[in-house]
Amino acid sequence: MIWLIFVTPYIWEVSGGRGFRFVEENTSWVKRSFVSLSGFDSLNVTFVGNWPFGPSYAVTVDTTRNLIFLGSGGGVYVLDGDNPESLLYVGEMRTRGVVSALFYDENTERLYIADGPGGLEIWDVSNPAAPQKMGRYFIQGYPNNVFVSGNYAYVTDAYSGLRIIDISNPSSPYEVGYYHTPGYAMDVFIWGNYACVVVGDDFDNDGVYEGRVYIINVSTPSSPQEEGYCDTPNWAYGVFVSGNYAYVADGSSGLRIIDISTPSSPYEVGYCDTLVWALGVYVSGNYAFVVDYFGGLSVIDISEPSSPFMVGDFDTPGYALDVFVFGNYAFVADYHSLRVIDISTPSSPYEAGYYNTPDCAWGVFVFGNYAYVADRKAGLMIIDISDPSSPQKVSCCDTPDNAYDVVVSGTYAYIADGNSGIRIIDISDPSSPAEVGYYDTPDMAYGVFVSGDYAYVADSWGGLRIIDISDVSSPSESGYYNTLGSAEGVFVSGNYAYVADGWGGLRIIDISDPSSPYEVGYYDSLGYAYDVFVSGNYAYVADRDSELSVIDITDPSFPYQTGFCNTPGSAYAVFVSDN
Repeated sequence: MIWLIFVTPYIWEVSGGRGFRFVEENTSWVKRSFVSLSGFDSLNVTFVGNWPFGPSYAVTVDTTRNLIFLGSGGGVYVLDGDNPESLLYVGEMRTRGVVSALFYDENTERLYIADGPGGLEIWDVSNPAAPQKMGRYFIQGYPNNVFVSGNYAYVTDAYSGLRIIDISNPSSPYEVGYYHTPGYAMDVFIWGNYACVVVGDDFDNDGVYEGRVYIINVSTPSSPQEEGYCDTPNWAYGVFVSGNYAYVADGSSGLRIIDISTPSSPYEVGYCDTLVWALGVYVSGNYAFVVDYFGGLSVIDISEPSSPFMVGDFDTPGYALDVFVFGNYAFVADYHSLRVIDISTPSSPYEAGYYNTPDCAWGVFVFGNYAYVADRKAGLMIIDISDPSSPQKVSCCDTPDNAYDVVVSGTYAYIADGNSGIRIIDISDPSSPAEVGYYDTPDMAYGVFVSGDYAYVADSWGGLRIIDISDVSSPSESGYYNTLGSAEGVFVSGNYAYVADGWGGLRIIDISDPSSPYEVGYYDSLGYAYDVFVSGNYAYVADRDSELSVIDITDPSFPYQTGFCNTPGSAYAVFVSDN
């Protein structure tokens, strides 16, 4: 029996025994069935390949070759930035974890990637069209950021503080020293013999989160020593050192400016509030450029550190998470895209160009040689998986809202598209998908199942909607049933629709007459029922915050639990195959 419970874009296979296969020969479809990357390189599970790209969290630039490196999900795009108005794809890297930070060394043309569970990766990008992985150092915790100076990479490990990695031989990096900081280490900047490390935590155990700026002497990498620290009022996310000052992105407390001229006694000299939530900062000349989450990019005049003030801002369409400044442009990793902002006039920044990237994969359906991915804001993504070791994007089809689920029947893909209901996409030519019809359900379409001439839609507080799709160009509603909770997922077997109904548990609906569905039974699961899969006489329910529940549905009017499996995280989806 194969249970796949939560979502990230990697392909794994089983060599024997109990376990799972992501893309299984003769498997007609897989629903929201991705597998977490970390912790599976053991026992009978083997990494096969991935198409890992997703939201963009990190960006850096080769200022000599005008190349942009954009951390997107579990990979990095290489873009030609010669013309900011028309960014061009050059190459890509596929990493072993979600990319949280990038550092580029122009002298060696190497890219250093902090990618969470994947640790620290080192790539040769001298040929940007075909980057080569040189080495990897696994870090037990969670690398948030990286800064390279000389033969050392300084990594902020969220749970352990500052880790110092010898990279003199990039194929075999190793740790030479570390300094444990209280709290969660977020970012690091090296200047001279010092590391400036920013952290966040509830240091006083009073329920209030604060930040802290540590100055650490790293003149002896094997034995780093704390020189001093300075508290900040909120969680410190990012830092940039210029001259005698450390500029700190401090969450809801905006930009804080810390005098570090005496490393043993750093102190705040000025601050400037930003619009929302300061997450990162880059200093160029007399200006600090702050990425402000859904407040976009803030431009702050720091010519007088004791009296900084905002001179301009640009509201990006996504969530501004990282920034790199070069010349007249600020390059912003904006979650769903890269935004290139012209800052030649700091008081009036404007967008010069952009490059869209994928979103979070919420659902997947495998049919033949293709994986059809419901990629939230990016719509439907079609991936060629004929070579599982190297899946390739074939095409995409944007949808009006957020694509949460997908199922394929014949030459059509049916998308549960949130506020835009169900969208029907012609996929007869995978390289050129096109919408042919839609039906706008009353609430949020989260799940979809197709059986015969009907699409069954889990429509949140709109319950179960039954859509006649016999004419794909003009679908119409045949019937509906308002469930007790919020319908999140649906599976149809025989004359029954099994609905994962949030706090309403598992609801069993008789659909023998699609125009008049009615409830025949239910099981009130312990958590929040998020997805359901039916096999034989059992319904398997992903119960989000608690467990995988196994429900006996032999008598649909009297379902009962026969087993369960506690999950270490949140169970959002389930797929069952074989035994």
